[in-house]
Amino acid sequence: MADLSVDQIKAIRTNVLGAAAKVPGALIGLGVLFIILGMIGVAGQVLFSLISVNVLGIFLFAGGVLQGAHAFKSTGWKSVSVQLVFAVLYIGAAIYVWAFPIPALEAITLWLAAIFFITGFLRLVSAFQHRHFAEWFWLALSAAISILMGVLIMNSFPSSSLWLPGLLIAIELLLQGWSLLFLGFAAKSLTK
Repeated sequence: MADLSVDQIKAIRTNVLGAAAKVPGALIGLGVLFIILGMIGVAGQVLFSLISVNVLGIFLFAGGVLQGAHAFKSTGWKSVSVQLVFAVLYIGAAIYVWAFPIPALEAITLWLAAIFFITGFLRLVSAFQHRHFAEWFWLALSAAISILMGVLIMNSFPSSSLWLPGLLIAIELLLQGWSLLFLGFAAKSLTK
């Protein structure tokens, strides 16, 4: 394969980065903001958990209101009553989440543990299906880590429900922040 010229490499990088190459400063700024929020979240996991459950309540309430508005505007449609039931369920769930945030966080934590167990089990099955490849070990290791995460969550349940959702959101913010930051730096290098 022939070596690519600097201009060709620049063109390829610009195509890969797309619109991001045009606004590197915005990506860097968002990355820094997400990193700061993630660090605040790591420092205040319980506060982040409580904020996240309240934001969940806001989304549930908004979804219920929109579902209800849609149902009332759709007179004559056969599913209006079903839509109204969904609206009431969403709004009821929002009120429950706001009135009882700790049990809501416990339910979220159990859901997270279930996700770790299920994904770990499915990865383990996949690893054994691909055991004739040398890299199957990494899939099996990933499965073991997921299952271990589920076990760790359940071993510290229900106390983990106060800090775990906030910690996971904070980690996600940190990862997203670093990704945006490095993407912004890559885009900035194209403008030089």
